[in-house]
Amino acid sequence: MAQFQEVSKLSSQHPKPPGLVLQYGTAGFRSNAKHLDHAMFRTGLLATLRSKKTKATIGVMVTASHNPEEDNGVKLIDPMGNMVTAEWEGYATQLVNAEQDDLLIVLKDIIEKETVNMSQEANVFVGKDTRSSSVSLSQAVLDGVLALSGHSKDYGLVTTPQLHYMVCCQNTQGKYGEPTVEGYYRKLCQAFIQLIKNASNCTDDQKHLSVDGANGIGALKLHEMESHVKSELQISVFNDGSKGKLNYECGADFVKMQQKPPTGMEMSPGERCCSYDGDADRIVYYYTDSEGQFHLLDGDKIATLISTFLKELLTQVGLDLKIAVVQTAYANGSSTRYLEDTMKVIVRCTKTGVKHLHHAAQEFDIGVYFEANGHGTVLFSEVAEEKIQLLTQDPNTNDERKRAAQLLQNTINVINQTVGDAISDMLLIEAILAIKGMTVQQWDAIYTDLPNRQLKVKVHKSMLYIFSYEELWLYMVHFL
Repeated sequence: MAQFQEVSKLSSQHPKPPGLVLQYGTAGFRSNAKHLDHAMFRTGLLATLRSKKTKATIGVMVTASHNPEEDNGVKLIDPMGNMVTAEWEGYATQLVNAEQDDLLIVLKDIIEKETVNMSQEANVFVGKDTRSSSVSLSQAVLDGVLALSGHSKDYGLVTTPQLHYMVCCQNTQGKYGEPTVEGYYRKLCQAFIQLIKNASNCTDDQKHLSVDGANGIGALKLHEMESHVKSELQISVFNDGSKGKLNYECGADFVKMQQKPPTGMEMSPGERCCSYDGDADRIVYYYTDSEGQFHLLDGDKIATLISTFLKELLTQVGLDLKIAVVQTAYANGSSTRYLEDTMKVIVRCTKTGVKHLHHAAQEFDIGVYFEANGHGTVLFSEVAEEKIQLLTQDPNTNDERKRAAQLLQNTINVINQTVGDAISDMLLIEAILAIKGMTVQQWDAIYTDLPNRQLKVKVHKSMLYIFSYEELWLYMVHFL
């Protein structure tokens, strides 16, 4: 077939380094950028097959999130803006690791197993972060799409959550929103402004927020969005990429791991601050007190704030909807106890990895999920959305219930339900604090974190043969 001849021709321009093995993980492929050209081309091939199989638009995001600037990565986005299925993760690993002479064999095997109709039209959306390597690597993805006669749309520089949003918008024929960056800003910011109208007497100090952009794409997009919210939220952006290095001593991962402010952030005591990660799908908040002590409000604190707000609104609106918070074993035990014992909210624990939390959250009418690192969002079932919308439109709904229903409706619209989104989460948090009249210190005081510190520990390969995982964990706890 002519298509496979084109694959052979173009794949020779993106050769695989002999013997290199990559694994498609929770966040796709990640490695030093110089090792990824072939992986990008082949991900473009696979995205095209996935599009043909699903008869829908698929996304490909070129980013390595919070990894160092010299790294890069790529991941696939399924039709509803969610992560690609586990089976296709396996296909991605097989295809990327196939030696050059075996590429067509593996490709045809995937086509046969999935009974892909090769005459079906394919559409792929491609985005990239601000890493210098992303320019050539995203072009390799586009080459892969072209090799199988797919159609591509290059969104250029976007946050990871923005590309997830675009894919969902496209595949819902605009029901979820307009598949443009401007449409993304309009949807989220209009809902934010409607929420803020329910806040009384916000001072300029309360409207101000300092944001660490990790010298990444989030800072760039935050500047683009400012005009949409400037009357209600004054943002000072630090580490905006104009001089600093991506993720270096800044960003959500640095702040969470080191439990200290990022380099380059100017902070006054009591000032509310937050940090994005390199591709703007994580967020953590923090402040310093009058004695200079640092206080971190991570994903657990964020989940608690949001779920408390939603539980209160559900009580006011009188809807019997099941709400739950999904956490991992990394969650601080104090947050779990507060949610279960004080708020009487269901808490579900899953394996680490956003895809596991997302799946578990879908089992409830309203599922709030956040990893401790600040990656998370809120999912509303179709039934929940319909019930809330009906209440806002029902002329017999009393004023208190209608107000609560409208707050829930605007909360739904400010949330990016496809994936964790630092910009979307920030707008929701800011709206909740304003509506409840809470300071960052009052939010922090909802419960007291148990002492904790997350560390990356390098383990010698020989230890993996000596210990089981459980024994290795105990060894690290007791001796490192």
